Amino acid sequence: MPAPHTEPPHHILPLPDGDLHYTQAGVGAGTPILLIHGSLCDYRYWRWQMPAFADTRRVIAPSLRGCWPDAQTHPQTTYAIDGHAGDLAHLLRALDEHGGAHVIGHSRGAQVALALAIQAPGLCRSLTLADPGFRFADEPETPVFYADAVQRLRDGDTEGAIEQFIDTVNGTDTWRKMVGWFKDMVRDNAATLLSQIQEANLPVAPRDAAALSCPLLLITGANSPAKYGTRLERLHQLLPQAGRVRIALASHGMNLANPRAFNRAVLDFVANV
Repeated sequence: MPAPHTEPPHHILPLPDGDLHYTQAGVGAGTPILLIHGSLCDYRYWRWQMPAFADTRRVIAPSLRGCWPDAQTHPQTTYAIDGHAGDLAHLLRALDEHGGAHVIGHSRGAQVALALAIQAPGLCRSLTLADPGFRFADEPETPVFYADAVQRLRDGDTEGAIEQFIDTVNGTDTWRKMVGWFKDMVRDNAATLLSQIQEANLPVAPRDAAALSCPLLLITGANSPAKYGTRLERLHQLLPQAGRVRIALASHGMNLANPRAFNRAVLDFVANV
């Protein structure tokens, strides 16, 4: 079982046009770990990773701008992949981590992580992408799976919007079964979908992905929806040297469903970089 949870310390980094909220833990030597959450989440998403990674390393987890506790009105133009990546580069430099970090991104956060690696390769010592869902530029645009959720938000049906989104990415009836802290986090970030849809189908250039020079680990849940598997297959074709891990007994939220296996996979990977 994971260690008992305690609330992480909260920090605020002033940026030229706003603030970035983050938490950090650990004082281990060597390259730190940077955790990047996905849709409807914030740094609380990593509740079972922060203490495990902090045993041996410094671990940094931001809440992307526009997410809790940075309560803002959505939609907003600053809620964007490239903008998030720029914020995180600023954060690493502000924390005097000019040598970079082991960057881990989940879902939408995986696209942010990839953008960071492309924008500032010197800050990315390794890259771990957990169930990325982005489209490649040579692929056609696809229907936005959360378009119905966004419409429900606009109509005032926040709970229905959340249920549609969570059940689509994790499986039917997932939202109903989720624990209280997770539901609180998702409700706090529900409005971000109003901004996120403005960047729906934002593509990644295959040449940019293929040009990555840092070590790469690709992670999925054994029960993750098939669309995430197609993204990992394409990335592996572009970067055949990448490592791959399937987390047993888990779907899209594999770091919560099976944190012991997820943490072990990540720590084994970064230990050998």
